[in-house]
Amino acid sequence: MTNFFKKNSLFTGILLFSMLLAACGNQSSPSADKAKVNHSNRVLTDSLGHEVTVSESPQRIIAPYLEDHLVALGIKPVAQWSVKGGTSIQDYLQESLKDIPTIEFDLPFEAVTSFNPDLIVIGSSEIAEGEKYEQYRKIAPTYVMGTEDNNWRNKLLKVGEIFDQTDKAKEVLTDYDQFAKEAKEDIHNKVGNPSATVIWNINNTIYMVSDTASSGIVLYEDLGLKTPSLVKEVSASAAGDWSQVSLEKFVQIDADYLFVINSDRAGSSTLLNDPLLANIPAIKNGHVYEFDQSSSWLYSGAIANRQIIENVLNSIAK
Repeated sequence: MTNFFKKNSLFTGILLFSMLLAACGNQSSPSADKAKVNHSNRVLTDSLGHEVTVSESPQRIIAPYLEDHLVALGIKPVAQWSVKGGTSIQDYLQESLKDIPTIEFDLPFEAVTSFNPDLIVIGSSEIAEGEKYEQYRKIAPTYVMGTEDNNWRNKLLKVGEIFDQTDKAKEVLTDYDQFAKEAKEDIHNKVGNPSATVIWNINNTIYMVSDTASSGIVLYEDLGLKTPSLVKEVSASAAGDWSQVSLEKFVQIDADYLFVINSDRAGSSTLLNDPLLANIPAIKNGHVYEFDQSSSWLYSGAIANRQIIENVLNSIAK
C-alpha cells in the first residue's frame, strides 16, 4: 500500500481527473478544456490534450480509484479498483459496489479488454504514460485526468462534468458542506475547541497525515479542530500525504484526541502501550480511537469524508 505516500498516485492521490465541460452547440470552444457537442455524443479534451468522444450515456465504465465520486453521483462502474490481486479494495464503498468485480490498480490491458468498457477514465497520467494511452484508446475512449484536480472537491466536479452531471456534483458538495458545518458546531458545543491528529499504524511504525491532505483536511479544515504543532512541522516538509514519524519524535505530539488507523487486525496495543507515549495528552486521558483499514480514513471523497466525520462525532461528541 505504498501508493498512499505519493501525492499524485494511488491512495491519497493515485488517479485524478482534469477537464472543464461546457455545451457549445456545434461550434468549438476556444478553450482546450471544454466540450464540443456532436449530436448525442460529447467531445472532451483531457489533461494531455486528447480529444475524447464520450457517448451520451456510457454504461460500461472503468474509472479506478474514482469510485467514491462515481457512487456519490449514482454511477456504477463495471469494475472497481483493487491492489494485491483483488484482496485489497475500498471496503467502505462496498454497500454500493459489493457485486462489482475488481481490476488491478495499474489497469492491465487484458483485464481492461475483458470488461468491454465504453469509457475508460484514468486518474493520473502516470498510468497512461508512454505508449499505454494508445493501447487503452484502442480498447475504448480514454480520458486522462491531470494533477490540477488533486483536491477531492475538484475531482468530484470534474467527474460530474465528464458524465454530464455537474449540477448533481454541486448538490453533493452542498450537502456535504452543510453536514460538516453542523458537525463542527456539534463538536464545539460539546467539547470546545480541542486538537487532534491522525496516525496510520503499519506494523508499529507511525505515519502521520498531512494537515492539507486526506483525513487531515477533514479534521483541520472541515471540522476546524486545532492542528498540533508536530503535525504542522511534519506537514511543512512532507513528501506525500502520509509521513513516517519516529517514536521518539511522536512523543512530542500535543493532541487532545488521537485517531489511529491500524494496518492489521492486531491493532495498536503494542504501540500505544509504549511507556514513551504515556504522557501524550490523548493517551493519558484515554482519548484514543482506533479504526481498521476497512474504514474510510485512508481515502478522500464526499462519501469517505462523511464517514470520517461520523466516526469523529461518535468518538468525541456523543
